Amino acid sequence: MTELIDSWLARQAERRPEHVAVVMADEAVTYGDVEESSVLLAHMLIELGCRRGDRIGVLLPKSALAIIAFHGALKAGCVYVPIDISNPPSRVARIMEACRPKVVLAADPAAELLAELQECGPEAREAHVGWMAPDLPPEPRVAAAFSLRDLQSLPKETPRVQRRSGDPAHILFTSGSTGNPKGVVVAHRNVVAFIDWAREYFGIAPSDRASGHSPFHFDLSTFDIFGTFSAGATLHLVPKELNLLPNKLADFIRQSELTQWFSVPSVLNYMAKFDVVAPNDFPTLDRLLWCGEVFPTPALMYWMRRLPHVRFTNLYGPTETTIASSFFTVPSLPEDPRLPVPIGSAIRGEQLLILDEFLCAVAPGELGDLYIGGVGVTLGYWEDPDKTRECFVQRREGTIYKTGDLARIGDDGLIHFVGRADTQIKSRGYRIELGEIEAALNTVECLKECAVVAIETEKFGGTAICCAYAVSDNAQVVPSDLRRLLSRHLPSYMLPAYWAEYPGLARNASGKIDRRRIKEDFSAREGGCE
Repeated sequence: MTELIDSWLARQAERRPEHVAVVMADEAVTYGDVEESSVLLAHMLIELGCRRGDRIGVLLPKSALAIIAFHGALKAGCVYVPIDISNPPSRVARIMEACRPKVVLAADPAAELLAELQECGPEAREAHVGWMAPDLPPEPRVAAAFSLRDLQSLPKETPRVQRRSGDPAHILFTSGSTGNPKGVVVAHRNVVAFIDWAREYFGIAPSDRASGHSPFHFDLSTFDIFGTFSAGATLHLVPKELNLLPNKLADFIRQSELTQWFSVPSVLNYMAKFDVVAPNDFPTLDRLLWCGEVFPTPALMYWMRRLPHVRFTNLYGPTETTIASSFFTVPSLPEDPRLPVPIGSAIRGEQLLILDEFLCAVAPGELGDLYIGGVGVTLGYWEDPDKTRECFVQRREGTIYKTGDLARIGDDGLIHFVGRADTQIKSRGYRIELGEIEAALNTVECLKECAVVAIETEKFGGTAICCAYAVSDNAQVVPSDLRRLLSRHLPSYMLPAYWAEYPGLARNASGKIDRRRIKEDFSAREGGCE
Protein backbone atom coordinates (compact mmCIF):
# COMPACT_ATOMS: atom_id res chain seq x y z
CA MET A 1 0.00 0.00 0.00
CA THR A 2 1.26 3.48 -0.91
CA GLU A 3 2.06 5.49 2.23
CA LEU A 4 0.73 9.03 2.12
CA ILE A 5 1.27 11.62 4.82
CA ASP A 6 -2.45 12.10 5.48
CA SER A 7 -2.88 8.35 6.11
CA TRP A 8 -1.46 8.77 9.62
CA LEU A 9 -4.42 10.93 10.62
CA ALA A 10 -6.91 8.44 9.20
CA ARG A 11 -5.21 5.58 11.04
CA GLN A 12 -5.21 7.36 14.40
CA ALA A 13 -8.83 8.50 13.96
CA GLU A 14 -9.83 4.88 13.47
CA ARG A 15 -7.80 3.61 16.43
CA ARG A 16 -8.35 6.39 18.98
CA PRO A 17 -10.91 8.95 17.71
CA GLU A 18 -11.32 10.59 21.15
CA HIS A 19 -7.58 11.14 21.70
CA VAL A 20 -6.61 14.82 21.51
CA ALA A 21 -4.67 15.59 18.34
CA VAL A 22 -4.15 19.37 18.57
CA VAL A 23 -4.21 21.89 21.39
CA MET A 24 -4.20 25.65 20.77
CA ALA A 25 -4.89 27.96 23.70
CA ASP A 26 -8.11 26.63 25.27
CA GLU A 27 -9.14 24.59 22.23
CA ALA A 28 -8.50 20.83 22.10
CA VAL A 29 -9.42 18.95 18.91
CA THR A 30 -9.55 15.16 18.70
CA TYR A 31 -8.25 12.91 15.96
CA GLY A 32 -11.82 11.99 15.09
CA ASP A 33 -12.80 15.64 14.65
CA VAL A 34 -9.74 16.49 12.51
CA GLU A 35 -10.37 13.47 10.27
CA GLU A 36 -14.11 14.12 9.85
CA SER A 37 -13.63 17.81 9.05
CA SER A 38 -10.82 17.17 6.58
CA VAL A 39 -12.88 14.52 4.75
CA LEU A 40 -15.79 16.95 4.35
CA LEU A 41 -13.43 19.63 3.08
CA ALA A 42 -11.89 17.20 0.58
CA HIS A 43 -15.34 16.48 -0.90
CA MET A 44 -16.03 20.20 -1.25
CA LEU A 45 -12.71 20.77 -3.02
CA ILE A 46 -13.50 17.98 -5.44
CA GLU A 47 -16.98 19.46 -6.05
CA LEU A 48 -15.28 22.75 -6.94
CA GLY A 49 -13.33 20.97 -9.66
CA CYS A 50 -10.04 20.31 -7.87
CA ARG A 51 -8.06 17.48 -9.38
CA ARG A 52 -4.86 15.63 -8.60
CA GLY A 53 -1.94 18.04 -8.42
CA ASP A 54 -3.98 21.24 -8.12
CA ARG A 55 -2.61 23.71 -5.59
CA ILE A 56 -4.62 24.82 -2.57
CA GLY A 57 -3.46 28.06 -0.98
CA VAL A 58 -3.87 28.16 2.80
CA LEU A 59 -4.16 31.69 4.20
CA LEU A 60 -4.82 30.70 7.81
CA PRO A 61 -3.02 31.47 11.07
CA LYS A 62 -1.40 28.68 13.05
CA SER A 63 -4.38 26.66 14.29
CA ALA A 64 -6.10 23.29 14.25
CA LEU A 65 -8.17 24.70 11.39
CA ALA A 66 -5.05 25.11 9.26
CA ILE A 67 -4.07 21.50 9.92
CA ILE A 68 -7.57 20.42 8.85
CA ALA A 69 -7.09 22.47 5.67
CA PHE A 70 -3.80 20.72 4.90
CA HIS A 71 -5.35 17.27 5.30
CA GLY A 72 -8.47 18.20 3.33
CA ALA A 73 -6.29 19.32 0.42
CA LEU A 74 -4.25 16.11 0.57
CA LYS A 75 -7.31 13.85 0.70
CA ALA A 76 -8.57 15.58 -2.45
CA GLY A 77 -5.29 14.66 -4.17
CA CYS A 78 -4.12 18.27 -4.13
CA VAL A 79 -0.97 20.08 -3.05
CA TYR A 80 -1.27 22.47 -0.14
CA VAL A 81 0.66 25.75 -0.08
CA PRO A 82 0.90 27.34 3.40
CA ILE A 83 1.22 31.12 3.09
CA ASP A 84 2.24 33.45 5.90
CA ILE A 85 -0.60 35.94 6.31
CA SER A 86 1.74 38.42 8.01
CA ASN A 87 3.70 38.78 4.77
CA PRO A 88 3.31 42.01 2.79
CA PRO A 89 0.55 41.71 0.17
CA SER A 90 3.12 42.11 -2.62
CA ARG A 91 5.00 39.01 -1.48
CA VAL A 92 1.82 36.97 -1.08
CA ALA A 93 0.80 38.08 -4.57
CA ARG A 94 4.08 36.78 -5.98
CA ILE A 95 3.51 33.41 -4.30
CA MET A 96 -0.05 33.26 -5.65
CA GLU A 97 1.21 34.19 -9.09
CA ALA A 98 3.76 31.39 -8.93
CA CYS A 99 1.56 28.56 -7.64
CA ARG A 100 -1.80 29.59 -9.21
CA PRO A 101 -4.06 27.99 -6.59
CA LYS A 102 -7.36 26.45 -7.63
CA VAL A 103 -8.81 27.25 -4.21
CA VAL A 104 -7.70 29.57 -1.42
CA LEU A 105 -8.72 28.58 2.12
CA ALA A 106 -8.91 31.59 4.42
CA ALA A 107 -10.60 33.05 7.52
CA ASP A 108 -11.11 36.39 9.25
CA PRO A 109 -7.46 37.31 9.95
CA ALA A 110 -6.76 37.21 6.21
CA ALA A 111 -9.95 38.89 4.96
CA GLU A 112 -8.44 42.28 4.17
CA LEU A 113 -5.31 40.69 2.68
CA LEU A 114 -7.40 38.46 0.44
CA ALA A 115 -9.51 41.39 -0.70
CA GLU A 116 -6.38 43.30 -1.70
CA LEU A 117 -5.05 40.26 -3.57
CA GLN A 118 -8.30 39.78 -5.47
CA GLU A 119 -8.28 43.41 -6.53
CA CYS A 120 -4.73 43.43 -7.85
CA GLY A 121 -3.98 39.90 -9.10
CA PRO A 122 -5.77 37.56 -11.55
CA GLU A 123 -4.52 34.46 -9.70
CA ALA A 124 -6.43 35.45 -6.56
CA ARG A 125 -9.52 36.51 -8.52
CA GLU A 126 -9.67 33.24 -10.44
CA ALA A 127 -9.25 31.03 -7.38
CA HIS A 128 -12.32 29.87 -5.47
CA VAL A 129 -12.37 31.05 -1.86
CA GLY A 130 -13.19 28.57 0.86
CA TRP A 131 -14.16 30.44 4.01
CA MET A 132 -13.03 28.39 7.00
CA ALA A 133 -15.65 29.77 9.37
CA PRO A 134 -19.35 28.96 9.92
CA ASP A 135 -20.55 32.14 8.20
CA LEU A 136 -19.44 33.82 5.00
CA PRO A 137 -16.78 36.56 5.25
CA PRO A 138 -17.78 39.94 6.68
CA GLU A 139 -15.45 41.61 4.17
CA PRO A 140 -17.81 42.57 1.28
CA ARG A 141 -14.99 42.49 -1.26
CA VAL A 142 -14.37 38.77 -0.66
CA ALA A 143 -16.78 36.43 -2.46
CA ALA A 144 -16.55 32.95 -0.95
CA ALA A 145 -17.64 29.76 -2.68
CA PHE A 146 -18.45 28.06 0.61
CA SER A 147 -18.23 28.29 4.39
CA LEU A 148 -17.79 25.56 6.97
CA ARG A 149 -21.56 25.37 7.39
CA ASP A 150 -21.86 24.24 3.76
CA LEU A 151 -19.71 21.18 4.43
CA GLN A 152 -22.15 19.47 6.77
CA SER A 153 -24.28 17.91 4.03
CA LEU A 154 -21.34 16.29 2.22
CA PRO A 155 -20.37 12.58 2.37
CA LYS A 156 -18.42 11.43 5.43
CA GLU A 157 -16.53 8.67 3.61
CA THR A 158 -12.99 9.44 2.46
CA PRO A 159 -13.04 10.28 -1.27
CA ARG A 160 -11.39 7.79 -3.57
CA VAL A 161 -8.61 9.63 -5.37
CA GLN A 162 -5.79 7.93 -7.27
CA ARG A 163 -2.50 9.02 -5.67
CA ARG A 164 1.13 7.90 -5.43
CA SER A 165 3.88 8.44 -2.89
CA GLY A 166 5.87 10.39 -5.47
CA ASP A 167 3.13 12.99 -5.82
CA PRO A 168 3.79 16.45 -4.36
CA ALA A 169 2.30 16.93 -0.89
CA HIS A 170 3.09 20.60 -0.38
CA ILE A 171 5.06 23.52 -1.75
CA LEU A 172 7.05 25.58 0.75
CA PHE A 173 8.06 29.02 -0.45
CA THR A 174 11.39 30.28 0.88
CA SER A 175 13.31 33.46 0.19
CA GLY A 176 15.12 33.59 -3.13
CA SER A 177 18.39 35.29 -3.91
CA THR A 178 16.66 37.35 -6.60
CA GLY A 179 14.01 38.63 -4.17
CA ASN A 180 11.28 36.41 -5.60
CA PRO A 181 10.12 33.55 -3.36
CA LYS A 182 11.12 30.10 -4.60
CA GLY A 183 8.85 27.13 -4.03
CA VAL A 184 10.32 23.82 -2.87
CA VAL A 185 8.14 20.92 -4.01
CA VAL A 186 8.04 18.21 -1.34
CA ALA A 187 6.67 14.74 -2.16
CA HIS A 188 4.77 12.43 0.18
CA ARG A 189 7.62 9.91 0.07
CA ASN A 190 10.13 12.56 1.20
CA VAL A 191 8.16 13.30 4.37
CA VAL A 192 7.30 9.64 5.05
CA ALA A 193 10.97 8.64 4.95
CA PHE A 194 11.99 11.24 7.52
CA ILE A 195 9.00 10.73 9.81
CA ASP A 196 9.43 6.94 9.86
CA TRP A 197 13.07 7.36 10.87
CA ALA A 198 12.37 10.07 13.46
CA ARG A 199 9.48 8.21 15.12
CA GLU A 200 11.70 5.17 15.54
CA TYR A 201 14.86 7.03 16.60
CA PHE A 202 13.20 9.33 19.13
CA GLY A 203 10.66 6.77 20.28
CA ILE A 204 7.66 9.04 19.73
CA ALA A 205 4.58 7.48 21.34
CA PRO A 206 0.85 8.27 21.79
CA SER A 207 1.61 9.60 25.29
CA ASP A 208 3.93 12.31 23.91
CA ARG A 209 3.05 16.00 23.97
CA ALA A 210 5.04 17.76 21.26
CA SER A 211 5.59 21.45 20.64
CA GLY A 212 4.39 23.14 17.49
CA HIS A 213 6.62 26.18 17.55
CA SER A 214 7.52 26.83 13.91
CA PRO A 215 5.15 28.67 11.55
CA PHE A 216 3.39 26.40 9.10
CA HIS A 217 5.16 27.81 6.03
CA PHE A 218 8.48 26.70 7.59
CA ASP A 219 9.58 23.09 7.04
CA LEU A 220 10.21 22.32 10.72
CA SER A 221 6.43 22.38 11.18
CA THR A 222 6.17 19.37 8.86
CA PHE A 223 7.82 17.29 11.57
CA ASP A 224 5.72 18.93 14.26
CA ILE A 225 2.45 17.99 12.56
CA PHE A 226 3.11 14.69 10.84
CA GLY A 227 5.63 13.35 13.34
CA THR A 228 3.04 13.84 16.06
CA PHE A 229 0.17 12.40 14.03
CA SER A 230 2.18 9.37 12.90
CA ALA A 231 2.48 8.31 16.55
CA GLY A 232 -0.99 9.37 17.68
CA ALA A 233 0.52 11.91 20.09
CA THR A 234 -0.75 15.41 20.94
CA LEU A 235 0.52 18.56 19.24
CA HIS A 236 0.59 21.73 21.36
CA LEU A 237 0.72 24.75 19.05
CA VAL A 238 2.82 27.60 20.43
CA PRO A 239 1.11 31.01 19.96
CA LYS A 240 3.19 33.35 17.81
CA GLU A 241 3.03 36.15 20.37
CA LEU A 242 5.07 34.14 22.88
CA ASN A 243 8.22 34.31 20.74
CA LEU A 244 9.28 37.64 22.23
CA LEU A 245 8.45 36.56 25.78
CA PRO A 246 11.05 34.05 26.99
CA ASN A 247 9.39 33.68 30.41
CA LYS A 248 6.08 32.87 28.73
CA LEU A 249 7.75 30.27 26.51
CA ALA A 250 9.15 28.57 29.60
CA ASP A 251 5.69 28.70 31.22
CA PHE A 252 4.22 27.15 28.07
CA ILE A 253 6.59 24.17 28.29
CA ARG A 254 5.75 23.68 31.97
CA GLN A 255 1.99 24.12 31.74
CA SER A 256 1.64 21.99 28.61
CA GLU A 257 3.85 19.34 30.24
CA LEU A 258 5.67 18.91 26.95
CA THR A 259 7.76 15.81 26.36
CA GLN A 260 9.33 17.15 23.13
CA TRP A 261 10.50 20.60 22.08
CA PHE A 262 11.62 21.38 18.51
CA SER A 263 12.58 24.82 17.19
CA VAL A 264 15.30 26.89 15.60
CA PRO A 265 18.21 27.56 18.01
CA SER A 266 17.53 31.31 18.15
CA VAL A 267 14.59 30.66 20.46
CA LEU A 268 16.64 28.51 22.82
CA ASN A 269 19.51 30.97 22.81
CA TYR A 270 17.07 33.79 23.60
CA MET A 271 15.66 31.86 26.56
CA ALA A 272 19.16 31.09 27.83
CA LYS A 273 20.22 34.74 27.65
CA PHE A 274 17.25 35.70 29.81
CA ASP A 275 17.95 32.82 32.22
CA VAL A 276 14.35 31.56 32.28
CA VAL A 277 15.17 27.88 32.82
CA ALA A 278 15.51 26.76 36.43
CA PRO A 279 17.66 23.80 37.53
CA ASN A 280 15.79 20.54 36.86
CA ASP A 281 13.01 22.50 35.17
CA PHE A 282 10.45 20.95 32.79
CA PRO A 283 10.31 17.53 34.53
CA THR A 284 8.20 15.95 31.76
CA LEU A 285 10.53 17.05 28.94
CA ASP A 286 12.28 14.05 27.43
CA ARG A 287 14.00 15.48 24.34
CA LEU A 288 14.97 18.84 22.96
CA LEU A 289 15.66 19.14 19.24
CA TRP A 290 16.87 22.01 17.11
CA CYS A 291 17.44 22.63 13.41
CA GLY A 292 17.89 25.47 10.96
CA GLU A 293 21.03 27.23 12.18
CA VAL A 294 23.98 26.85 14.54
CA PHE A 295 23.13 26.58 18.24
CA PRO A 296 25.84 28.52 20.13
CA THR A 297 27.66 26.04 22.34
CA PRO A 298 27.56 28.26 25.46
CA ALA A 299 23.75 28.40 25.22
CA LEU A 300 23.58 24.63 24.72
CA MET A 301 25.71 24.17 27.83
CA TYR A 302 23.30 26.39 29.75
CA TRP A 303 20.39 24.12 28.80
CA MET A 304 22.27 20.89 29.45
CA ARG A 305 23.39 21.98 32.92
CA ARG A 306 19.83 22.83 33.92
CA LEU A 307 18.12 19.84 32.32
CA PRO A 308 20.32 16.77 32.93
CA HIS A 309 17.30 14.49 32.34
CA VAL A 310 16.79 15.69 28.74
CA ARG A 311 18.25 14.26 25.52
CA PHE A 312 19.63 16.99 23.20
CA THR A 313 19.78 16.42 19.44
CA ASN A 314 21.09 18.64 16.66
CA LEU A 315 19.29 18.10 13.34
CA TYR A 316 20.64 19.51 10.10
CA GLY A 317 19.15 19.86 6.66
CA PRO A 318 17.74 22.46 4.25
CA THR A 319 14.13 22.62 3.08
CA GLU A 320 15.22 21.09 -0.24
CA THR A 321 16.06 17.78 1.46
CA THR A 322 12.98 17.57 3.73
CA ILE A 323 13.20 18.72 7.34
CA ALA A 324 16.60 17.22 8.23
CA SER A 325 19.22 14.92 6.73
CA SER A 326 21.65 14.38 9.60
CA PHE A 327 21.53 14.14 13.37
CA PHE A 328 23.81 14.31 16.39
CA THR A 329 22.64 13.56 19.90
CA VAL A 330 25.02 15.29 22.31
CA PRO A 331 26.48 12.56 24.55
CA SER A 332 27.68 14.78 27.40
CA LEU A 333 28.25 18.40 28.39
CA PRO A 334 30.69 19.98 25.88
CA GLU A 335 34.06 20.84 27.39
CA ASP A 336 34.98 23.80 25.18
CA PRO A 337 32.33 26.49 24.61
CA ARG A 338 34.20 27.66 21.50
CA LEU A 339 33.73 24.38 19.63
CA PRO A 340 30.44 24.03 17.75
CA VAL A 341 28.42 20.82 17.94
CA PRO A 342 28.83 18.50 14.90
CA ILE A 343 25.92 17.93 12.56
CA GLY A 344 26.77 14.27 12.96
CA SER A 345 25.73 11.44 10.68
CA ALA A 346 23.22 10.94 7.89
CA ILE A 347 19.80 9.67 8.85
CA ARG A 348 18.57 6.40 7.38
CA GLY A 349 18.31 6.46 3.60
CA GLU A 350 20.33 9.66 3.11
CA GLN A 351 23.92 10.49 2.25
CA LEU A 352 25.98 13.53 3.15
CA LEU A 353 28.81 14.04 0.71
CA ILE A 354 31.70 16.50 1.04
CA LEU A 355 32.97 17.21 -2.46
CA ASP A 356 35.40 19.47 -4.26
CA GLU A 357 34.66 21.62 -7.31
CA PHE A 358 34.92 18.55 -9.56
CA LEU A 359 32.38 16.60 -7.43
CA CYS A 360 35.10 14.34 -6.08
CA ALA A 361 35.19 13.40 -2.41
CA VAL A 362 37.68 15.37 -0.31
CA ALA A 363 39.93 13.71 2.25
CA PRO A 364 38.86 13.60 5.93
CA GLY A 365 39.70 16.88 7.62
CA GLU A 366 39.60 18.88 4.39
CA LEU A 367 37.00 21.55 3.73
CA GLY A 368 34.52 20.91 0.93
CA ASP A 369 31.06 21.66 -0.39
CA LEU A 370 28.29 19.72 1.34
CA TYR A 371 25.87 17.82 -0.89
CA ILE A 372 22.94 15.64 0.18
CA GLY A 373 21.51 12.63 -1.61
CA GLY A 374 18.94 9.97 -0.85
CA VAL A 375 15.30 9.70 0.13
CA GLY A 376 14.92 13.25 1.41
CA VAL A 377 15.87 15.03 -1.83
CA THR A 378 12.75 16.84 -2.96
CA LEU A 379 11.31 17.30 -6.44
CA GLY A 380 13.05 20.63 -7.02
CA TYR A 381 11.80 24.20 -7.35
CA TRP A 382 8.27 24.86 -8.55
CA GLU A 383 8.31 25.69 -12.25
CA ASP A 384 11.95 26.77 -12.16
CA PRO A 385 13.91 24.19 -14.17
CA ASP A 386 17.02 26.37 -14.44
CA LYS A 387 17.35 26.83 -10.68
CA THR A 388 16.55 23.15 -10.15
CA ARG A 389 19.30 22.05 -12.56
CA GLU A 390 21.72 24.41 -10.84
CA CYS A 391 21.13 23.08 -7.31
CA PHE A 392 19.86 19.52 -7.86
CA VAL A 393 22.81 17.83 -9.52
CA GLN A 394 22.13 14.73 -11.59
CA ARG A 395 24.62 11.87 -11.16
CA ARG A 396 24.57 8.23 -12.14
CA GLU A 397 23.99 7.29 -8.50
CA GLY A 398 21.02 9.65 -8.24
CA THR A 399 20.24 13.32 -7.63
CA ILE A 400 22.26 15.22 -5.05
CA TYR A 401 21.44 18.65 -3.69
CA LYS A 402 24.12 21.32 -3.34
CA THR A 403 23.44 22.90 0.04
CA GLY A 404 25.76 25.88 -0.31
CA ASP A 405 27.28 24.89 3.03
CA LEU A 406 30.90 24.06 3.77
CA ALA A 407 31.75 21.04 5.92
CA ARG A 408 34.49 18.59 6.82
CA ILE A 409 34.79 15.14 8.33
CA GLY A 410 36.42 15.38 11.75
CA ASP A 411 38.80 13.00 13.49
CA ASP A 412 35.71 11.60 15.23
CA GLY A 413 34.31 10.48 11.86
CA LEU A 414 31.41 12.92 12.20
CA ILE A 415 30.48 15.70 9.82
CA HIS A 416 31.15 19.21 11.06
CA PHE A 417 29.36 22.22 9.60
CA VAL A 418 31.86 25.03 8.97
CA GLY A 419 29.65 27.73 7.47
CA ARG A 420 27.97 28.96 4.36
CA ALA A 421 30.06 29.00 1.22
CA ASP A 422 28.97 32.59 0.77
CA THR A 423 30.16 33.54 4.26
CA GLN A 424 33.71 32.47 3.54
CA ILE A 425 35.49 35.64 2.54
CA LYS A 426 38.96 36.86 1.70
CA SER A 427 40.11 40.04 3.39
CA ARG A 428 43.60 41.52 3.20
CA GLY A 429 44.82 38.27 1.66
CA TYR A 430 43.43 36.09 4.44
CA ARG A 431 40.69 33.47 3.95
CA ILE A 432 38.15 33.95 6.74
CA GLU A 433 35.03 32.01 7.73
CA LEU A 434 32.54 34.36 9.36
CA GLY A 435 31.01 31.54 11.39
CA GLU A 436 34.25 31.19 13.31
CA ILE A 437 34.00 34.82 14.43
CA GLU A 438 30.40 34.29 15.54
CA ALA A 439 31.40 31.21 17.53
CA ALA A 440 33.96 33.27 19.44
CA LEU A 441 31.48 36.10 20.04
CA ASN A 442 28.92 33.65 21.42
CA THR A 443 31.23 33.02 24.38
CA VAL A 444 30.87 36.67 25.48
CA GLU A 445 28.32 36.55 28.30
CA CYS A 446 27.08 40.13 28.00
CA LEU A 447 25.88 39.57 24.40
CA LYS A 448 22.28 38.49 23.94
CA GLU A 449 22.84 37.67 20.26
CA CYS A 450 25.12 38.56 17.38
CA ALA A 451 25.59 38.19 13.65
CA VAL A 452 28.71 38.68 11.54
CA VAL A 453 28.42 39.69 7.88
CA ALA A 454 30.78 41.04 5.24
CA ILE A 455 30.26 43.96 2.89
CA GLU A 456 32.15 45.11 -0.18
CA THR A 457 34.15 48.27 0.43
CA GLU A 458 37.05 50.23 -0.97
CA LYS A 459 38.76 49.78 2.38
CA PHE A 460 40.07 46.67 4.09
CA GLY A 461 41.24 44.92 0.94
CA GLY A 462 37.82 45.04 -0.70
CA THR A 463 35.84 43.38 2.11
CA ALA A 464 34.93 44.63 5.56
CA ILE A 465 33.82 42.39 8.40
CA CYS A 466 30.84 43.77 10.33
CA CYS A 467 29.29 42.70 13.62
CA ALA A 468 25.70 43.41 14.64
CA TYR A 469 24.94 42.67 18.27
CA ALA A 470 22.42 43.06 21.06
CA VAL A 471 23.42 43.13 24.71
CA SER A 472 21.74 41.47 27.67
CA ASP A 473 19.58 43.55 30.00
CA ASN A 474 21.50 45.98 32.20
CA ALA A 475 24.79 45.14 30.46
CA GLN A 476 26.98 47.95 29.21
CA VAL A 477 29.50 47.22 26.51
CA VAL A 478 31.16 49.20 23.72
CA PRO A 479 32.86 47.92 20.56
CA SER A 480 36.33 48.45 22.03
CA ASP A 481 35.43 46.05 24.84
CA LEU A 482 34.22 43.47 22.36
CA ARG A 483 37.33 43.84 20.23
CA ARG A 484 39.49 43.25 23.29
CA LEU A 485 37.52 40.17 24.35
CA LEU A 486 37.49 38.81 20.81
CA SER A 487 41.24 39.34 20.38
CA ARG A 488 41.75 36.66 23.02
CA HIS A 489 40.40 34.06 20.62
CA LEU A 490 41.04 35.36 17.10
CA PRO A 491 43.92 36.89 15.14
CA SER A 492 43.71 40.60 14.44
CA TYR A 493 42.80 40.17 10.78
CA MET A 494 39.57 38.41 11.84
CA LEU A 495 38.34 41.22 14.09
CA PRO A 496 35.32 43.10 12.73
CA ALA A 497 36.00 46.56 11.37
CA TYR A 498 32.44 47.83 11.85
CA TRP A 499 30.16 47.33 14.84
CA ALA A 500 26.52 48.26 15.40
CA GLU A 501 24.38 47.71 18.48
CA TYR A 502 20.66 46.91 18.11
CA PRO A 503 17.92 46.34 20.71
CA GLY A 504 17.41 42.98 18.99
CA LEU A 505 18.54 41.53 15.66
CA ALA A 506 16.12 41.48 12.76
CA ARG A 507 14.58 38.12 11.94
CA ASN A 508 12.99 36.67 8.86
CA ALA A 509 9.64 34.87 8.66
CA SER A 510 11.22 31.57 9.74
CA GLY A 511 12.56 33.06 12.95
CA LYS A 512 16.19 33.06 11.85
CA ILE A 513 18.45 36.09 12.05
CA ASP A 514 17.93 38.11 8.85
CA ARG A 515 21.56 38.42 7.73
CA ARG A 516 20.66 39.90 4.38
CA ARG A 517 18.87 42.79 6.06
CA ILE A 518 21.78 43.34 8.48
CA LYS A 519 24.21 43.32 5.57
CA GLU A 520 22.13 45.90 3.71
CA ASP A 521 22.04 48.06 6.83
CA PHE A 522 25.82 48.03 7.17
CA SER A 523 26.25 48.81 3.48
CA ALA A 524 23.92 51.79 3.79
CA ARG A 525 25.64 53.19 6.86
CA GLU A 526 29.26 52.32 6.00
CA GLY A 527 31.54 54.68 7.82
CA GLY A 528 28.82 55.61 10.28
CA CYS A 529 29.35 52.52 12.40
CA GLU A 530 31.87 52.30 15.18
